[in-house]
Amino acid sequence: MTSFIPPLHEKSPHLPFGDQQDSAFYGRDIISVNQFDRGQLNYIFDVAHEMYEMVARVGSFDLLKGKILASLFYEPSTRTSSSFTSAMERLGGSVIPINNVSYSSVTKGESLPDTIRTLEAYADVIVLRHPEVGSSALAARYAQKPIINAGDGIGEHPTQALLDLFTIQEELGQVDGLTITMMGDLKYGRTVHSLARLLTLYDIRLNYVAPEILQMPAGIKEEVEAKGIKQASYEDLIPVLPETDVLYVTRVQKERFEDPSKHEELKGSYVISTETMKAAKDRMIVMHPLPRVWEIDMGVDEDPRAAYFRQMEYGLYIRMALLAMVLGKA
Repeated sequence: MTSFIPPLHEKSPHLPFGDQQDSAFYGRDIISVNQFDRGQLNYIFDVAHEMYEMVARVGSFDLLKGKILASLFYEPSTRTSSSFTSAMERLGGSVIPINNVSYSSVTKGESLPDTIRTLEAYADVIVLRHPEVGSSALAARYAQKPIINAGDGIGEHPTQALLDLFTIQEELGQVDGLTITMMGDLKYGRTVHSLARLLTLYDIRLNYVAPEILQMPAGIKEEVEAKGIKQASYEDLIPVLPETDVLYVTRVQKERFEDPSKHEELKGSYVISTETMKAAKDRMIVMHPLPRVWEIDMGVDEDPRAAYFRQMEYGLYIRMALLAMVLGKA
């Protein structure tokens, strides 16, 4: 496996973890999908699969017994927060949950670096969600313990991208050669930004389906183009659905439209129904980072190609793998 690219600086862990102290992931931050190469992704996915098998056999185990995770969320979260909590507790560790920062010292004007320095006095790893782009990178500059980015504004959501890619691999058995269509709010959706970047490590084709005002940002498309990946933009799903292997759906949010009537006019074009699925391949999957509102009819849930709830479960195993690796226990 090639050497890991440290995102900002080398951490200096003080406690050894046996043979794993020299692991490529030990003591490292998880800040951006740009940190990884394919060899590292394969390793993460192998560990995640082992986690799946261990949970299926015994439920929980003491791999991280005595270790503490500080879960610091400046934004509301259900799936990501509970997923990390479940991951740490299934590994035998403990969690300091801070899910409503309005009741913390931040309301007194405490800076993010000071909050991070405080929490790392109590914890071995910190998971951070923050509304500002670059917040996790800032936290990592000041922290001596590993920082895991759980979403920074409209920037990145690397653990979501990892679980998304793991879902594709587990469900379809491959990533190379697939056509992946992203639909919905591509302009502000940090999940699709991170996934598009990560997918450039593979031989794939990307389609973007969105209203003109919510198309994938030019900067992301330039990054994708620079890696030689074929990509195309559309405002309608119909032309590309029959060739799609992975349909990744996100919400088209009403608040993104200056004219609410425009949203009402367009939103019907971005709904996946049982009728829509008749035009899709027999072997394909529908994904969604959730929560959904109206963009996927509940009738689609019964379709075996609907992978979005399985996708959430895959996230547990990815986060278990990451926690074990950065704490030297993979």
